[in-house]
Amino acid sequence: MHFDPRTQAALRAVGLDTDDLEEASDLVAEAVREDAAALETFFADGGTYYSDMDVAHGDATIQEHGVDHLDTYTHSADLRGYLRFDSWGVYVEGGRVLNDDVVELTLGPSVHDRVRFARDADALR
Repeated sequence: MHFDPRTQAALRAVGLDTDDLEEASDLVAEAVREDAAALETFFADGGTYYSDMDVAHGDATIQEHGVDHLDTYTHSADLRGYLRFDSWGVYVEGGRVLNDDVVELTLGPSVHDRVRFARDADALR
């Protein structure tokens, strides 16, 4: 079960029993797996993507990237992975689908930020 002890105690205090907690935990894990699959599908074709990533070597608010793929894995409520660009990559520490055109990834070391990605730069404006 992914709920920490404090959360479990709070959920029990409002009337949930162990079976309810396990069911909620399973539902969260399933939602994370579905998000991971949707994010991989979003990047499946590779190619050109646009982001609002803050980069040190540029002042543009929208960046253009060549993306090869996104590889994810899940464990309970955690979504992790690796986003492979044409010439570099970055760890993914979370993510979600914002709408049909835009996703948001929490990127790890070297970026340390939440970054929105889209196939069309206008979707980020």
